[in-house]
Amino acid sequence: MDKIKAIIVDDEKNNRIALLKLIEKFCPQVRVVAECDSVDAAIAVVEQGSPDVVFLDVEMPGKNGFDLLAHYDYQCPFEVIFTTAYSQYAVKAFRFSALDYLLKPVDPEELVRAVHRLSVKKSEETKNRQFELLEQKIGNKELGKKQLAISTLEGIYFASLDEIIHVDADSSYTKIFLISGDMIMSSKPLKYFEELLEDYDFVRVHQSHIINLKHIRRYVRGDGGQVIMVNGAEIEVSRRKKDDLLDKISDTL
Repeated sequence: MDKIKAIIVDDEKNNRIALLKLIEKFCPQVRVVAECDSVDAAIAVVEQGSPDVVFLDVEMPGKNGFDLLAHYDYQCPFEVIFTTAYSQYAVKAFRFSALDYLLKPVDPEELVRAVHRLSVKKSEETKNRQFELLEQKIGNKELGKKQLAISTLEGIYFASLDEIIHVDADSSYTKIFLISGDMIMSSKPLKYFEELLEDYDFVRVHQSHIINLKHIRRYVRGDGGQVIMVNGAEIEVSRRKKDDLLDKISDTL
């Protein structure tokens, strides 16, 4: 079986060496064919023979990781696993776009999982939209409606935040209910979406429910109460979440 050809793109030599050693130890199916300290060096290597995957540092002096993607008009002839030392804000950006990333220092288990996911093929259109969404989020550019890339068992589904009515836990999975009437089953747990959506008009009202404040039809008083959503869903509010919900409702008025 042919090995996966990879190149490592990072301006810091110590980072390249550390990642190379981890790949050699934990990912024997991967063969690193080149290490590059700049985007221009990576482009030269790709032109000599396209790798299967590029481990790409996001922030580099001069041209950054997005400049490499832009060189190919985001239609890269290779898969990308980003490497980053970015803050929690940027980690959210990667999650919003549902793209693989490795935080430095790289965790071997995360590396193994990211390499394993290379076997899941995605269309060029899907990858392009993910790259563009990531660049917008990293650059804090809110172009058009805020978008979210949702990992499902079948692939990636793109939805605007305004489309989402409520998000419900289903064991270790999550159901996302949309204005269109569609329901998207995500392979991620509810906690994952709580962290992504906390900076927007969403609030967790129960152990099993997150709601979009923009889509509440009415609140029914009670011990914790209930919210009735625009799609008719009746969602229980826990007692300890009640005050937080009512405060946020009043803030939006």
